[in-house]
Amino acid sequence: MNIRIPDTLSPLPEAVQALPARIRQADSRTRLIAGIIAVLAAVYVAYRFLSGPAAPPKPPPPPVMVAKIVVADVPVVEHTIGTVVSVATVQVTARVNGQLVKAYFKEGQMVHAGDLLFQIDPRPYRATYDNAIASLAAAKAKAERFARLLQQKAVAPQDADDAKAAYLEARASAQSARLNLEYTEIKSPIDGKTGPIMIQPGNQITASAGASNGTTGASAITLVAITQLQPIKVSFALPQADLPRIQARQMTHSLSVDVDNHGTTTGPLSAPVEFVSNAVDGKTGTIELRATFSNADGTLVPGQLVDVGVRLDQLKNVMVVPHEAVNIGPLGRYVYVVRDGIAQMINVRVLNDDGTRAAIAGKLRPGEQIVTDGQLRVTPGGPVGIVGRHGKSQ
Repeated sequence: MNIRIPDTLSPLPEAVQALPARIRQADSRTRLIAGIIAVLAAVYVAYRFLSGPAAPPKPPPPPVMVAKIVVADVPVVEHTIGTVVSVATVQVTARVNGQLVKAYFKEGQMVHAGDLLFQIDPRPYRATYDNAIASLAAAKAKAERFARLLQQKAVAPQDADDAKAAYLEARASAQSARLNLEYTEIKSPIDGKTGPIMIQPGNQITASAGASNGTTGASAITLVAITQLQPIKVSFALPQADLPRIQARQMTHSLSVDVDNHGTTTGPLSAPVEFVSNAVDGKTGTIELRATFSNADGTLVPGQLVDVGVRLDQLKNVMVVPHEAVNIGPLGRYVYVVRDGIAQMINVRVLNDDGTRAAIAGKLRPGEQIVTDGQLRVTPGGPVGIVGRHGKSQ
């Protein structure tokens, strides 16, 4: 098969063959520029392969807040929760049987010792008393008459003795009847605040539960409970580890307690500790203490929980830092001190920490700056950037 090439394509081989000749005919300036470009490209490629990846930028030092170490006297105060307890609580009961006819107070009223609380129907007891008085008068007259007759030897001594005994018996009966009549008026035995009335007027009451005749029996029925509020006590417990300090303060009569009753405008109440228990509670490892407060405004109520602070000691001229500056690590407590822009970790011993400031001991100097915020980003021996200062050290 014969294929004929068109005439239009016949000049193509000649054009291709002419290209090397044209390049060879290029001037020296063009060849110089092409060579420089080739060298620069080779240098760039070599630099990329030989220099490796670029180093990342160095991070800035971590920002921290600092405070200065100060020297101060620090009170050692033990904080705990206390319970308000009444000095006395009395269950008022009836001492004679009868109908309760009247109550002379309102529930929740403050009463004083001797105030009339209830009245039991006195009429049966007044009649008994009047009868006893009459019997006493007759027995007394008979005893006196027999005494005169005995002096005249007109009666036997035995008869005179019997008359005297009858008089003494009648006098005792009259005194018992008078007491029962007085017992119909039920009076307050103490100063305090009344609770709810348990038995309302109109009910028949007995001197003891289950005994309608006033004889001894089961527990007496409570008519009302009276709780003494002035003065009042606060009971609290401290760890047995504080016993040496407690005993030392007791020797100097300087053991006192501050009670913070939240919500009052009078501020904390202070009173000396009057009672320290004679034994440590084996279950809790604590010892009970009590203090008495006048409670003139009645803000303390039995059963109420209050915040208690007991001053056990006074540390003199110790280094003080904010509570936030002290950290806990595997080897104990430590702080970061900033020296020449470098954070150094220093182990410390905490002498006292009240939640706001801490008294510490360690290889530190007053006036040095310690880190109070940003410790998690700090590396021991690494630089830090101070961005602010903690509030004034106390």
